[in-house]
This record gives sequence, structure tokens and C-alpha cells, in this order.
Amino acid sequence: MLKKKFGLFAAVALAGSVFLAGCGDDAANDSGDGGSGGSADPEFLSILTGGTTGTYYPLGGAMATIVENETGIDTTAESSQASAANMTALADGDAQIAFVQTDTAFYAAEGSNMFEGEVIDTVSAIGALYPETIQLVTTANSGITSFDDLAGKSISVGAPGSGTYINAEQLLEIHGMTMEDIKAQNLDFGESQESLQAGQIDAAFITAGTPTGAVESLSATADVVIVPVAEDKAAELIEKYPYYATDTVPSGTYGLTEDVPTVSVLAMLVVQNDLSEDLVYDITKAIYENTDQIQHAKAEFIKTETALDGIGIDIHPGAQKYFDEVN
Repeated sequence: MLKKKFGLFAAVALAGSVFLAGCGDDAANDSGDGGSGGSADPEFLSILTGGTTGTYYPLGGAMATIVENETGIDTTAESSQASAANMTALADGDAQIAFVQTDTAFYAAEGSNMFEGEVIDTVSAIGALYPETIQLVTTANSGITSFDDLAGKSISVGAPGSGTYINAEQLLEIHGMTMEDIKAQNLDFGESQESLQAGQIDAAFITAGTPTGAVESLSATADVVIVPVAEDKAAELIEKYPYYATDTVPSGTYGLTEDVPTVSVLAMLVVQNDLSEDLVYDITKAIYENTDQIQHAKAEFIKTETALDGIGIDIHPGAQKYFDEVN
């Protein structure tokens, strides 16, 4: 189990944030030992999620309610352009907490792929949440049943700045293709759903926990097909990019009549480094001890036992303290 610890973080000013002054308010946690160097915690917390038809958004809404109830700090969930955009927003001080894919967080920490030359080292992990299934979604009318059928077709590869784009690029690579072999469309999940329904695109890559709202909506009006990732191709992908894992879209999901093999990354929560150890401890504790209040199928995967699995970036000291106590 991966357990990374930090040294002392430099105190970074949060542009545009309002900080608690003085003392006596239970919501204003002291920075504590190993905290943020004495800076006060904010009066308001923003959790960046993803598009409103994805999985991040409903989970983020439930978590915002839990965090607010448990810490007393006003907390809201905000829709966004998802993983890569969320990392940049936290680095810029535009929010305090965000959902990201583990692979995207890794790219940001090392300054690779969509973060080429722009290392983000002011964001750390709270913990892993659940598998983010890479779903190549199409309809029975498209005639697409394998990756070989994608050549020359109009395919949504995710919103600009999203981790879905990199997932699509790497899966195409493993199947001997590039973005130049398809007609790539940069659509978010909702736009992908609408375009598939209208026959404007042939398929869409969607990286999200299943069931995904956009795909469920599509299944209400069309026969959904999830293109499988063959076992040998999954193994090849994982060997080259070890943050992937094998996964399955279960029979019954979206009206499917059999299990469909595919691959996944992990969804995780990240936080600004300069939030105090005490506050991040309280946030972590609130989320992982109140999953029964999250009315979503993915809540069952959010466990302390697996919260540090697959994390490729540093863990915030407050989160590490909590997991050290319970695991």
C-alpha cells in the first residue's frame, strides 16, 4: 500500500479566498502540528467535479453536504471540465478540493502529456475513490463492434483538457491507431450523448464510473453498445501504462445483455497543499466515514482500506494522518 509523506509545505496565498480571522469558531481549525505553517483555513470550500452528466458531479454534491455538515465550513460542488482542468484550477487557487483521475494527477506531478513543461507541485492527494471505467460507447445502428471499426469514423475523445482524451489516445495506440486515423471530436459527456442520439458522431470515449448518467440517458432512446477491450490488448496497455487496470461493464448496465471487458483508471480526490493538516484530516474523515450518505452506486468502492492504492502523487499530511489511524 502506497503511503507517501510530505515535508513542510510552503504557505501559498489563496487568491480570491476569504480567510477566517481570530478564534472561537469551530469551523476555523488551527493549523496544528505539521499543518500549513500557521495560515488560517478558508470560510468557504469549493469542490470541483466534472460535467453535470458524469459521475463526479453527483458524488461531489453529496460530499459537499457531508463536509459542510461535519466541519461547519460552507462547501459547494462546482461543475467543471474535469481532471486536467481541475488540477490547473487548484494550482491557480480557484478551488480547494477536486476530483481527478489518478493518471492525470501523475502527469501533472511530473509535467508530462497535457502538462508538458508545467509541473504542478502545489496539489496533493486525499485518497482514491473508485474505478473510472473507460467506456467506448456507440449504438447498435453504428455497426461498430471493435476498435478496428473506428478508422475514418467521427469519434468523441473527450472535452479539451480532460483525462479522457489521453485515455482515448493510449487505447488507440495499443490498437495501432492515432488520432489522425479518426475524425476526433472534443465533446464533453453530455454533448457526446446528444450527438450520438442525433447521429452526428459514431462513438464516444467516456471515462467515468458506471453507470454514467450520459450513457444511461442514451440507453433510454437507443440500443447502447460498449466496445470491448480484448484481454491481450488490456495486458499490453497495462504493461506500458501501469496506472490502468482491467475492468468490466456488468451485464444489465445500460441494457447490456452480457459483461463487457474493458480497462479503468481510478478516481481520486486532491486538495491544495496549503490547507492545514487539521482541516484536511477532518475533510478526509468526514468523507470516508459517511459513505452511507452518498446515494450513488460508486459509494460502495470508497473505503479506507483501498484509499491509498494507485496514488502516484504525494498524500496530504492530514489525509495520511487519518489513514494511519484507521488502517
